[in-house]
Amino acid sequence: MRRDFNVDRQIAAIPEVVDGLLGMEVPALDPARPILFTGIGTSLHAARVAAGWIAMLTGGRVRPQALDAHDVGTFVPLRAEDQVVVISHRGYKIFPTAALVRAREAGARTLAIVGTAAPEQAADEVLRTCANETAGTFTVSYLGSLTVLALLAAAFDGSPDRAFARALRALPQALAKTLRRGNPAAAAQALSDAEVLLVVGFGLDLSTAAEAALKIKEGAWLWTEAMSPEFALHGTPASYRPGMAAAIIEPAEDDGGRTALLFSVLDRLGLKTLAVGERDGLDLSFVSPHPLLRPLTGIVPLQRLTAELARLRGTNPDTMHGDREPWRSVMTGIRL
Repeated sequence: MRRDFNVDRQIAAIPEVVDGLLGMEVPALDPARPILFTGIGTSLHAARVAAGWIAMLTGGRVRPQALDAHDVGTFVPLRAEDQVVVISHRGYKIFPTAALVRAREAGARTLAIVGTAAPEQAADEVLRTCANETAGTFTVSYLGSLTVLALLAAAFDGSPDRAFARALRALPQALAKTLRRGNPAAAAQALSDAEVLLVVGFGLDLSTAAEAALKIKEGAWLWTEAMSPEFALHGTPASYRPGMAAAIIEPAEDDGGRTALLFSVLDRLGLKTLAVGERDGLDLSFVSPHPLLRPLTGIVPLQRLTAELARLRGTNPDTMHGDREPWRSVMTGIRL
């Protein structure tokens, strides 16, 4: 009998949650002032996507930073002219909170992107995404944060047709189509014997790969590493072995043939490799209404893969070991 998880219901709710957020009024970031996006884990991956969006939408005229909230909350220099956007789903972790405190002490403008159940934030402006998740492996809140960040980034779309901004309206439909695409159970079966998993992405897809690697670690309890195709070809092949497997996101941009080369290298070294992308017939596929919006839809088949791997491996993406010893004793005593 197929075991259902809360995370399955969370993933299914993504199109509706994103649709509900698209009408949100968001403040305008000042392109003349430095912009710093920050978070930890899933939130850091969203921060990196947001920084990339603005840099590309402005042709590099505005180049935001995306930094780990542990760094921003401890030692990164902050200035009064900065705009600091802190992403934190539940809004009470140590270092995102510390990042907000340090930014306000420096006189910087502060924005907090948090869930609807998060406590009041010490920020100039607070943008709320969605309710707390019923699964420990966060999925819908990642898409919620990305949606709000996309609304912030859309103000920087100076193209004549404002293609990025207009494409946001097509996101719910694209997400719904993506949920109906492919067979993640078959993809998971192909990876069932893997000891270690590599997830590869180029450009903005690298953040998707990093988010997927974190979800698989959390939900399927399988050690997973994310990297770019060029990094995966440099030095790293010395550690490749047949017991490993890989999921490679086909690039949206020309990467000089490096992803294609990596597919060939992994095949010749005996690694099982899955292809992820927008083409029909791939192991995992997705639909995107705009090349820059791939992070919002490209993560969904990999979230579904996590749930299917959990079913095969007998793990629980809803608890992340929280109901088992020694993880329960060790981790419940650590404040994050």
